Amino acid sequence: MTEEISTTRIDRAGSTSARRKKSTLLFLRDLLVIFLVAVLVSFLIKTFLIRSFFIPSQSMEETLVMDDRIIVNQLVPEVTPIEHGDVVVFKDPGGWLPARAETEQPPLIAAVDWFLAFVGLSAPDSNDHLVKRVIGLPGDHVICCNALGQMSVNGVPLDEPYVALPPGETKVSRDDFDVTVPDDSLWVMGDNRYNSKDSRYNTETPLKGFVPIDNVVGRAFVVSWPIDHWAWLGNYPEVFAGVDEGAG
Repeated sequence: MTEEISTTRIDRAGSTSARRKKSTLLFLRDLLVIFLVAVLVSFLIKTFLIRSFFIPSQSMEETLVMDDRIIVNQLVPEVTPIEHGDVVVFKDPGGWLPARAETEQPPLIAAVDWFLAFVGLSAPDSNDHLVKRVIGLPGDHVICCNALGQMSVNGVPLDEPYVALPPGETKVSRDDFDVTVPDDSLWVMGDNRYNSKDSRYNTETPLKGFVPIDNVVGRAFVVSWPIDHWAWLGNYPEVFAGVDEGAG
């Protein structure tokens, strides 16, 4: 009788151990599935909807500060059209950025960086892109500056609250210009007007300072990091009111 009881206890212990082992395996399987689904969803979101970039320069201060992280809506311009005042991220049209030597990373760091970029949590190619504000759309006539130091688009003077100027300066551009934006292109400028190598200062490049709309990755709509810089990025429709009526 005692031997039978011992055998029963051993069977029960073995059965409990097997169930625990099976439960652990099922938990690990479910955890792996959840992780893979999360990675896939993050990849799809990064590829088709939104993407993160960091700000590599001071050209958009005070709106954006160097090393800020921004979230970019990639449905612009494929689904939603670009509007005046949008802050857009775009690929170098050619000659805007200096040549940059590739830096070697240790294999482990490179692998981690690749994975984070894959799921949209890092943006190692931020230095290959630029961030500026859209001032001129196709067909717009953009002139600077009038007697008050303002820029005008299609004859409408702009009162630009987002522009950062040196102390005592009222002219929104150091240099005057008079351009008409060609089809499928944009005229873009940094908010830090006296420290921005934007359309004004790339007129010697093959595209004369204009940015092809096809080069636009998307519209920045929020500063996501650091937390104390968190802000929505608007396009100031009141600044550009009446501009479209004068286009053409």
